[in-house]
Amino acid sequence: MDKLLIEGGLPLRGETAISGAKNAALPMLTAALLTAEPVTFTNVPDLNDIGTMLRLLAQMGVVVERQGDTVTLDAAGLDQPVAPYEMVKTMRASILVLGPLVARMGEARVSLPGGCAIGARPVDQHIKGLTAMGAHIAVEQGYVHAKCARLNGARLFTDMVTVTGTENLMMAACLAAGDTVIENAAREPEVVDLANCLVAMGAQISGAGTDVIRIRGVERLHGAVHRIMPDRIETGTYLCAAAATGGEIRLTGTSAAYLDVVVDKLMDAGCEIATERDAIRLKAPQRLTAVSIRTAPYPAFPTDMQAQFMAINAVADGTAIIRETIFENRFMHAVELIRLGADIRIDGNTAFVKGVGQLNGATVMATDLRASAGLVIAGLAARGETLVDRIYHLDRGYESLERKLAALGARVRRVK
Repeated sequence: MDKLLIEGGLPLRGETAISGAKNAALPMLTAALLTAEPVTFTNVPDLNDIGTMLRLLAQMGVVVERQGDTVTLDAAGLDQPVAPYEMVKTMRASILVLGPLVARMGEARVSLPGGCAIGARPVDQHIKGLTAMGAHIAVEQGYVHAKCARLNGARLFTDMVTVTGTENLMMAACLAAGDTVIENAAREPEVVDLANCLVAMGAQISGAGTDVIRIRGVERLHGAVHRIMPDRIETGTYLCAAAATGGEIRLTGTSAAYLDVVVDKLMDAGCEIATERDAIRLKAPQRLTAVSIRTAPYPAFPTDMQAQFMAINAVADGTAIIRETIFENRFMHAVELIRLGADIRIDGNTAFVKGVGQLNGATVMATDLRASAGLVIAGLAARGETLVDRIYHLDRGYESLERKLAALGARVRRVK
């Protein structure tokens, strides 16, 4: 199993490019199931989760062509509307094939998904919505089995804001008979990017980016070419890494447009940030100021940036209060940060982080994707060597992490 060896204490300096967004690419790849014509995506990141999704689609009968960051999918020969457990056990996004398969094929059999162990992320909202649209659904032997000759438009209200639930129901509604309204919809930029892709394929969608999305079903969708948006979480992660190490970096191929709250918090911490049309610059102060955060659905502070901010608060001046409101098990990285010398106290869904003058290298274990990123940031800021174990989590969400960090002057390498 690979590990990441970091020699910390060096400020990050220089320039690196940001990849396409994993959380936008995954639902978009499943959208290709909705049409019998080829769909081409550019700026697709090279990640383990992307590879898993492409293998899953190929097993269903989709022809997959990949060249660099361009992927073309042709689902004309789609004949196996099944997502088996052995293919999807490591990736919760696999549930996103459910809506498109039922909408186009009239049937789907999808294993209940796996992924990061950060708390309950139930699929009941997906099932509730598809049932309201006329699908007959049974959960048996670990699989969701759905059938419907043709879905019908419906008024859908999700009990909780769910990104994948919104995306699944929006895709399904594109081929449903009549109009569908999704209330309490997720407003994330990745949902908007998916809607833009579906519109390019011939869907009729309005309201994406608000909490009410309206879809008028059509008989068929056609092929299209779509560029995946930049990864806002990768962007935020590198900004935090530069902040924690007292560095100065420029990130290209990205935008601050989807990162307002993260940029604001970094500026509150004392960082100087300048935005360009498709780039961001950050210059860190000599010592960061602690900043408190509370995670909540977009446009509030993203839960996927919580671990990274815990890491920078660990070396900041003062005490920060971090409240996690999305996932109940998302403080597992705190114990590992304490191994590096961080002063952290956990009380339920709240963490109290008192900054220390210096972290010291140690061996730590990653527990989920974003926790891994937080540990890497702490390791970069720490004195001495830090060994991050179980970095397969990182490979699910960060393309060429060690190469990009090395380009910024970090001493980091992958070891067996």
